[in-house]
Amino acid sequence: MITLKDKILSGVMKPTRYTGGELNAVIKDASRVDIRFGFCFPDVYEIAMSHLGMKIIYHLLNDREDTWCERVFAPWGDMEQKMKEHGMKLFALESGDEVTHFDVLGFTLQYELSYSNIVNMLKLADVPLLAAERGEEHPLVYGGGPCAYNAEPIADIFDFFMLGEGEEQINETIEVIKQWKKEGKRSKKELLSRLVKIGGIYVPSFYDVDYNEDGTVKSVTPNEPNAPAVIQKRIMKDFDAAYAPDKIIVPFGEVVHDRVMLEVMRGCMRGCRFCQAGYIYRPLRERKPETLLGLANELLGCSGYDEISLSSLSTSDFSGLPELTDGLLKVTEEKKIGLSLPSLRIDNFSLELMEKVQKVRKTGITFAPEAGTQRLRDVINKNITEEDILKSTALLFAGGWTNVKLYFMIGLPTEADEDIKGIAELAGRVLAVYFDIPKEERAKNISITVSTSSFVPKPFTAFQWFPMDSREELVRKQRLLRDNIPSKRIRYTYHDNKTSYLEGVFARGDRRLCKTIIKAVELGCKFDGWNDFFNFELWMQAFRETGIDPDFYTARERSYDEVLPWDHIDAGITKEFLIRENEKAKAAATTPHCRMECSNCGAARFKTGVCTEKRGTRV
Repeated sequence: MITLKDKILSGVMKPTRYTGGELNAVIKDASRVDIRFGFCFPDVYEIAMSHLGMKIIYHLLNDREDTWCERVFAPWGDMEQKMKEHGMKLFALESGDEVTHFDVLGFTLQYELSYSNIVNMLKLADVPLLAAERGEEHPLVYGGGPCAYNAEPIADIFDFFMLGEGEEQINETIEVIKQWKKEGKRSKKELLSRLVKIGGIYVPSFYDVDYNEDGTVKSVTPNEPNAPAVIQKRIMKDFDAAYAPDKIIVPFGEVVHDRVMLEVMRGCMRGCRFCQAGYIYRPLRERKPETLLGLANELLGCSGYDEISLSSLSTSDFSGLPELTDGLLKVTEEKKIGLSLPSLRIDNFSLELMEKVQKVRKTGITFAPEAGTQRLRDVINKNITEEDILKSTALLFAGGWTNVKLYFMIGLPTEADEDIKGIAELAGRVLAVYFDIPKEERAKNISITVSTSSFVPKPFTAFQWFPMDSREELVRKQRLLRDNIPSKRIRYTYHDNKTSYLEGVFARGDRRLCKTIIKAVELGCKFDGWNDFFNFELWMQAFRETGIDPDFYTARERSYDEVLPWDHIDAGITKEFLIRENEKAKAAATTPHCRMECSNCGAARFKTGVCTEKRGTRV
């Protein structure tokens, strides 16, 4: 066990990142459990503690008497230096024990730029980086989350991946590992052969990848009898009955999302063609309002938080929203608790809803038109009009809101300069809506922010075959937009194209990139999502030294018959559907959302959620 002495904690910027001991943290006797499990989040405490998935898995596992799940986060640079000075290895927050000999280290894969932190955390834990170099005496290293759908760039590091939603998978996996331990840990390969029989478990070492002379993937072939040719994701069919913790850890320090989060539904019905989450979490499934109200009371009672956030990909599509917000208001108004509704759609936004949920405190509003012209919004299947945008902002301004953020992407497929200028023109029309309100009736100090990110084509989206704009082209478009902003009252912010470029490389990458990631960490790369640490030149050096051309993964348009690195993964939607959506995008043709018409995407095989609602079928 590690004792964090005052002289160590006094030398780091935020000591509460490392102390543990928070309210509702789970402490167990390590000698009385069968499985020591480290939930590893490859980022700092305040990011990790905001993640809903961690809260679910942490309490789900700790509800088992035979398992102790502890949190393991990436130490910031100052703490890493102190650890090296004092000979400390990576440790868990609950016990302070080094994780080197835990049974399982489970990494959540939320963002491609966290891959360097995964490697660095394993190095700090003194755990061999490659799965092939780890024996029965080492922890099992597995990954789950959205990036697991194409984890090929880090496949050689992991023993296995969990594809889809893990509430059931994780319990089934623990049972197999516990039995293997009782039998004396005879063979890790034998254990993996058992695990691969669990639905949604992908063991990379059980698959051989061959390449064509041009560098594209030729085939991905199982080399082990139990390994399926295609691994299908798992979902929670009865989401209302899915595990949801009735208690949460209350952090000592401030975290990014410092509030109670209610996951009202999982999945999305909209079909925006750029959105990986909207596809891989299909079909849309909801919780009942009464279930959510019960959870809200439990979580508020055990935490003391003064804000509730409704979590989903598109909160205003939740069919029980009026009933839920009415029920929550009875609690929030009395106790002065704020209620936030992220992920609102412009086309079903109402002032009545906003007035209901923001009676306690009024915050800024973010809308996501995504594109500046109707043609491009149709290309991406956003299914909103300029009239929707202007009508909603008019309602906001009339209701006294003056802080509005408009979120767009640049570099979208088929995008032209007219579409970039259209962003500036649309922002100008939103500002004009504000000034159309009589001066004596409108609130003062209007604040409009236009924010752009760079489009990254992701696996399992309709745009997975499109090339990504070059960095030079993204910079040109950012400047074009900046130069066309019509008023100083409109603020323009944009994301760094270098991080987007690296994200694009790893999003559609293959196994050959693993050596690059390890080399980059050797050169000093880590925390690539943070300006404090991100070093693009070191990454370019790592690509050169490992003989990898990163443009191969970003600049190429892929053909429909090319074998993609993730083609052996089944995310629940068919390739045929994605091809149809890609062709419709080229024609700027839209597809109705799931509650209007079924588009035969493949998710109906799960026989749950929106797929079981009555409506027409569209092919």
